[in-house]
Amino acid sequence: MKKLLDVVSVEPHIDNTLLLVFENQDKRLFDMTPYLDKKPFTKLKGSPLFMKATIVCGSVAWPGNIDIAPETLLERSKRI
Repeated sequence: MKKLLDVVSVEPHIDNTLLLVFENQDKRLFDMTPYLDKKPFTKLKGSPLFMKATIVCGSVAWPGNIDIAPETLLERSKRI
């Protein structure tokens, strides 16, 4: 079983990507584009809200009770 790692830093970019740093200092890039047509992320598509990503309890979250799990971010992101 893999160890669950928290996200400790997020930097949203205008191209719908998230620059992430995990607690093990692994830096990764996650593309949110495929998710923005699915609920609850549709509220973020083309909205300044996307740029308000923050860290809440090791996950990436946005205002309006929108979040994405750190394990999804780790599994589907690219190491940089």
